[in-house]
Amino acid sequence: MEEKTVRIPAISCGHCIMTIERELGELEGVSYVKGNAGTREVTVKWNAPMNWDTILETLDEIGYSPDEIKSVP
Repeated sequence: MEEKTVRIPAISCGHCIMTIERELGELEGVSYVKGNAGTREVTVKWNAPMNWDTILETLDEIGYSPDEIKSVP
């Protein structure tokens, strides 16, 4: 399983978080999505064959492009 936490500047409220969690959660292979409106961060966990590029494309498509990636062990 892979995991990344990203900061998404476009997050402004709980509705933004709900949209991100719903859209990413529908992707096959994504097992966990949790966002925080206060910090504007989202953590995603996934298994192959899902990949980070597909997750990024989905975030871009729904208008929530991340601006930095934090390392998660």
